[in-house]
Amino acid sequence: MISLSRPYIGEEEKQAVLRVLDSGMLAQGPEVEAFEEEFSEYVEGQHCIAVNSGTSALHIGLLAAGIQPGDEVIVPSFTFAATANAVSLCGATPVFVDIDPVTFTMSVEAAEAAITNRTTAVMPVHLYGHPADMDSYVQLSSKRGLLLCEDAAQAHLASWDGIPVGTFGLGTFSFYPTKNMTSGEGGMIVTSSEETARRARLFRNQGMEQRYRNEVIGLNNRMTDLHAAIGRVQLNRLEGFTARRREIAGAYGKRLETVGVPEVSPKAVHAYHQYTIRSENRDSLSAHLDLLGIGNGVYYPIPVHELPSFGEMVDLPETTRASHEVLSIPIHPFLSSEDIDEIVEAINSWC
Repeated sequence: MISLSRPYIGEEEKQAVLRVLDSGMLAQGPEVEAFEEEFSEYVEGQHCIAVNSGTSALHIGLLAAGIQPGDEVIVPSFTFAATANAVSLCGATPVFVDIDPVTFTMSVEAAEAAITNRTTAVMPVHLYGHPADMDSYVQLSSKRGLLLCEDAAQAHLASWDGIPVGTFGLGTFSFYPTKNMTSGEGGMIVTSSEETARRARLFRNQGMEQRYRNEVIGLNNRMTDLHAAIGRVQLNRLEGFTARRREIAGAYGKRLETVGVPEVSPKAVHAYHQYTIRSENRDSLSAHLDLLGIGNGVYYPIPVHELPSFGEMVDLPETTRASHEVLSIPIHPFLSSEDIDEIVEAINSWC
């Protein structure tokens, strides 16, 4: 069986956890602070605030930036539900729009058409690790006076025109086990605003900077030192992991014949969290790969606006089509050359 994804926890990660256990400092402490400083080096030195999940990063980031009840935030429907959940948890309303069919990222034209007098933010998702068109989103948010929030949960080390994603506006990352790097579980908020960073630190820690001096009604969404210690080791592995993902993607792009392969925008550097192919007969291909013991998955089979938790009646044709056609195949950095050959042969032999 060739797995679709494979988290890696090595001896260094284990020793890092033991170091924290021996220290007796288990909650948010020096490891978290060090992780924030080290991650900042990958996002142009911006403020980094570590939290307990990628969803918390989205939620607290929006709260810290001032999103409140009555606001509308424009989001893609072709994404994981956490994108829209975070908006709703702020009391705001997610407004779902369609995607670009080539990159799977939110359509700038659709986003602009959805703006109303209640719109306060626009949230592109760098889906599968491909950056959204950040030139256009920076221009749109500036022109219309909107907060630009980037859901970069799947896009560690992705960039647009040489600039790391997560640094164009308010950035949020995830360290869930299957992401390109993990802390076991966790997330990171990235911002150039000192005030937004301060408010994010308040919200993650019961509204306190100083103990028992609660300034706002906050949450208990801190990252532990145990998770931060794992994250620090994984951060050192990230460039090598990502290079291998890109190498595998290059092999797939040259050799796959029976399916549509992902295209990369000229200004984009893809992180390849997922390698997502397309076929009108996706379910047949998935069954074929299952039979041959090759992991595969659909991200995402139900658009968020159609989920029972939202149930919006809106026509998003490219989103609907993508949900019926996409299939992700293995691209984790531990695939061997033989694994890649087997995957390519299996897909090319499918009729």
